[in-house]
Amino acid sequence: MPHANTQTKEMRFALIGCGSISATHAEQINAIPNARLVAVADVEEDRAKALADKYCTDFYTDYHEMIQRDDIDIVNILTPSGMHADMAIHAARAGKHVITEKPMDISIHKAKEMIKACRDAGVKLSVISQHRFDTATIQVKKEVEAGNFGSMILGECAVNWYRTQEYYDSGEWRGTWALDGGGALMNQSIHTIDLLQYLMGPVESVFARTATLAHERMEVEDVAVATVTFKNGALGTIVGTTSAFPGFSCRLEVFGTKGSAVIENDRLTHHFQKTQDSKGEWYSGGKVENLANTEQTDSGTGASDPTAIFGGAHRIQIEDMMMAIEEDREPLVNGEEGLKPLEIILAIYESARTGKPITLAD
Repeated sequence: MPHANTQTKEMRFALIGCGSISATHAEQINAIPNARLVAVADVEEDRAKALADKYCTDFYTDYHEMIQRDDIDIVNILTPSGMHADMAIHAARAGKHVITEKPMDISIHKAKEMIKACRDAGVKLSVISQHRFDTATIQVKKEVEAGNFGSMILGECAVNWYRTQEYYDSGEWRGTWALDGGGALMNQSIHTIDLLQYLMGPVESVFARTATLAHERMEVEDVAVATVTFKNGALGTIVGTTSAFPGFSCRLEVFGTKGSAVIENDRLTHHFQKTQDSKGEWYSGGKVENLANTEQTDSGTGASDPTAIFGGAHRIQIEDMMMAIEEDREPLVNGEEGLKPLEIILAIYESARTGKPITLAD
């Protein structure tokens, strides 16, 4: 994993979009040696100026003008989801590397156009999935890949969060299909859905129901449930809501024939593995030890407040992008990786619309 002070060349960043997540990106960029925020852009001048003043950078109301600057290496796209692909394509054609917030876009076609544009321009593309860089995720992924969980059999994720009506009313784009691309799944649960497939393996099919039950003046879902079949034969469930007052946990559980793990609010709370006896047989009797460090402290999760999300993992992912540029390699969460949770969520929406199970394309 990336580590501070590993880059030798200063890299300069610009932000497109000065909404709630922009402070996280600005803070984490400034926390990285050899990274510098030089410009921000937003169609609302007051918002762009306020962020620029806070971090002593230039501001623009037209991002096209900003990305023509020669002193910008990486552009972070933090706008409504339905704008991501077009902005990424323009940035790539201007010769800038691109980091985009999740989801990478709301359309598979547009997401693939983004990937192609970055490859054609010879620039890197990284899609924010910062929880892949959490200590808990790294530990469980290592155990799964080493075969210490045996064959994976069941994966479950649940994001039981809460958003007020005022949250959805705070921006005309929120809760719309055209710009938000979805609700509790696309906006709030996408990181956990990404971790589910990252740890369990590729998804083969989904069967789902969605509904809008607790909010008004929104087109998208605030409750969703889905059953999942993985390509390795394992089964799973996905639950996502923004209606669980006052906001509860984000929980991911993975079970294999030889071990189990539970990640709750980004912490590994349970980790169990079978051991082998003197004959080499897998043994599950006797004392069972929880291998997780249960004394970890909680970080901000965004269960009820999207501005409370802890940004440390963002910093690690941004560092990975810088190292990918310097080493001329793919970022750990590139465009193809960012596409995976988007495909799952759009398949869930299609299943909910049609009432039929949906098989994902190979």
